[in-house]
Amino acid sequence: MKMSDDPDTTDLAAPPGAEALPSMRSPLVPRNSISGRALVGVVAIMTFLASLTAGAVMLVRASANDWQADVARELTIQVRPVAGHDVESEVRKAADIARGFPGVAGVKAYSKEESGRLLEPWLGTGLSLDDLPIPRLIVVDLASGAAIDIAGLRKALNVVAGANVDDHRGWIEQMRLMSGTVVIGGITILLLVFAATALSVAFATRGAMASNRPTIEVLHFIGATNQFIAGHFQRHFLLLGLKGGTIGGLAAALFFAIAGLISGLAGGAAVGEVSALFGSFAIGLAGYAVLAIQVILIALLTAGTSGYTVHRTLMSID
Repeated sequence: MKMSDDPDTTDLAAPPGAEALPSMRSPLVPRNSISGRALVGVVAIMTFLASLTAGAVMLVRASANDWQADVARELTIQVRPVAGHDVESEVRKAADIARGFPGVAGVKAYSKEESGRLLEPWLGTGLSLDDLPIPRLIVVDLASGAAIDIAGLRKALNVVAGANVDDHRGWIEQMRLMSGTVVIGGITILLLVFAATALSVAFATRGAMASNRPTIEVLHFIGATNQFIAGHFQRHFLLLGLKGGTIGGLAAALFFAIAGLISGLAGGAAVGEVSALFGSFAIGLAGYAVLAIQVILIALLTAGTSGYTVHRTLMSID
C-alpha cells in the first residue's frame, strides 16, 4: 500500500512479486459531493444561529448591567396630589429635604408638563391631563460610593403630604432575574445547536463511509489502523466545518454591524424600545472575538464527531 500526496486519497497496488494489478486511486472521503455542500450549508446555518444567540445574550447582559448601575445610583420621590394641600409647595418641600440629606449628589423635580410627557408612550399625545391627579416625580442622584439611609429619608419626608420614596430595589431584582434567564436560555439554545450540528455531521460521515465502503474495508483488512482511516475523515470534515463556520460567523458579524448602524441612524418609539433592551447592537471587539471562537468550536466539533463516528463504525466491522 502506498500513500498518495493527497491526504484524502489512497493508492492500492499489488505487493512486489505478485501478479501486476492495475493501480486503484480512490478518494477515501468523497469531495465536492452534494452531501458535502449540503453539510457546509447546515454548518453555516447552525453557526449563524449560534452566533446570533451568543451576541443577543451578550447585548442583553450588558444592557441589563447598565440598567442596574443606573438605577442603583438614583432613587425617586413621588408626590401625589392630596386634597387641601398645594402640590407645588409639597414638591418644593420634598426637594429641599432631599437636597439636605447626607449622600445625595443632586435633585431634579419634574414639572407638571414633564411628568405628563412621561405618560405619552402609554397614553399618546394630544390628551388633556389637567384633570388627572398626575403624581409629581423628584429624581434624587446618589453620591458615588455613598450609602444613604433610606428609612431615615422616608421618615424625614413624613412632613410632606402624599410623598413616597422608591429606591428601585424591586426593579434591580427584576433586571437580575431577567438577565439570568436570558443567559440560561441562550446557553440552552447553544447546546441544542451544537447537538444538532453533531447529529448532522454523524449522518454525513456515515453516508460518506457507506459510499466508499469497499475501499475502507480493504484498508481495514490489510492493516490500516482505525486512527489512520479516521484521520482522513477528521481532516476532511474539519475543513468543511471551518468553511461552513466561517460563512455563518461572517454573516452573523455582518448582521450585528448592519443592525448597529441602523439603530444608530433610525428613530421612533419601536426602535427606542428595541435599543432599550439590546443597547446599540454594538458587540465590540469582545463580541466579535466570541464569534470567532464559536467558528473554531464548530469546526472542532465537526472533526471530533466525524472521527468518533468512524471509530464506532470500524469497531462494528471488527
